[in-house]
Amino acid sequence: MSIVLDLGGLGPADLAVGPSALSELMASLHVLAEPEHHPEAAGWAARAAAAGPELHDELSVFAPLWARYRCRLFFPRTLPIAANLDEELSAIAALPAEDFLELVAPGVLGTNALPVPPPGELRAGTAAAEDFVRRCLRRSYARGELARQLVAAPLELRDRLLAALRAADTAFFAEDWSTLRPALEDHAREVRRRVATLPLGAPSAGGTPVALRSPADILTELLPTAARVGPGERVRLDKLQIDEVKVAPRPLVLVPSARVWPHLTVKNEHPSCVVVQYAARGTTPAGQLTLRDLHHRLMALTSPARMELCRHLLGEPITTSELAARLGSTEPQVSRALRTLREAGLVRSTRDGKLVRHRLATDVIQRLGHDVLATVAR
Repeated sequence: MSIVLDLGGLGPADLAVGPSALSELMASLHVLAEPEHHPEAAGWAARAAAAGPELHDELSVFAPLWARYRCRLFFPRTLPIAANLDEELSAIAALPAEDFLELVAPGVLGTNALPVPPPGELRAGTAAAEDFVRRCLRRSYARGELARQLVAAPLELRDRLLAALRAADTAFFAEDWSTLRPALEDHAREVRRRVATLPLGAPSAGGTPVALRSPADILTELLPTAARVGPGERVRLDKLQIDEVKVAPRPLVLVPSARVWPHLTVKNEHPSCVVVQYAARGTTPAGQLTLRDLHHRLMALTSPARMELCRHLLGEPITTSELAARLGSTEPQVSRALRTLREAGLVRSTRDGKLVRHRLATDVIQRLGHDVLATVAR
C-alpha cells in the first residue's frame, strides 16, 4: 500500500521547506498519547509527562486530533511558514467557525473512508451533524464526545483547544523546541539550497548545461523509504493508504520533524498546499526499511530449514561445507538458503583466505521487532 505523489509541473519556487512549531507540538503530543509507537522517545515522553501531569486529562480529550490520522489544523496553510508557535496559534484563534469546522471535523472522525458533511451542515440539531456524531461515536467514545462538542459550539472548542496547546507549550514544549529548532532549521536550509539548483538545461557560467535535482529527486533523497515510479515526476511513499495525489498547481510544503518518526504524514485535502511532515536526518534510527524489505526479512524466516540454519549460525562463523555436514544437506541446498538469508540482510558472509564463513546478523534480528512496528506505524 502506498501514496503516490505526482510532482509534475512543480519548480523550485513551488517547494517550501521549513520546520513548524505547531506541527512539531502535534507530533510531540502524539508521542505522549501513543508512547507504544515510539519506544525510542520513552525517556523524553516520561520527562514531558512529569512536567505537566495536570494536563493529562485535558490533552486526552483532544487526543483524537493527533492520533494516526493527523488533524489538518496543525499543518501550514499559508506561506511562508509562520516563524513561531504564537503566530500559528493566533492564526487558529482568528479562524471563523466554518473554517475551524472544515479543518477539524475530518480529524475528529479520523478516517478518509467515511465522508464528512460540509461545515455549513454541521450545526447542532441538523440531521447531518447528528449522523456525524454517531459515526464518530462508532469509532470511539472519545471521538464521539469530541464531535458532539464540536458541532454544539465550535468556537468554544477552538478556544479550549488553544488553551490546552498553550499550557503544553509552557509545561514542556517551549524548552524542547528551543533545543530541536536549530538543527531542524539547519536541515531546512540545506534542503532549500538543493531546491535552488539551476533548472535542467540552464547553462552554467562555462556554458555547460546543469542537471537539476527535480522535486521528485529531492523527495527521494529526503525520505529513505520513498522511491521514484515512472513515468514522470512520481514518488511512491510507504503508507497504510492507497492514493495518488496530483500536487500542482498547489505548492509542496516539506516540514522536517524531530518527533514524527516512525510516521510519515501526508496532508493533501486542503486547497492551499500539500504538506509532507517527515523525520529529519539525524533524528531517526539507522537503516529504515521499506515495506518490501521488511517482507523479505520476515519471509526469509518462515522456512523451518532456514530457521534451523540460523540456529547454527548464531555461534562462531561457519563455512558452507560445515553447515551442510551438520544439517545432513548438500552444499548447493545450503548455499541457496544462505543466499536468501543474506539478501534479506540476516546473514553476513566474510572471506577468510580460501574459505567463506557465515554468521547470523544478530543486531538485525534484535531490531526486527522494532522494525516491524516502525514500518507498520509509518
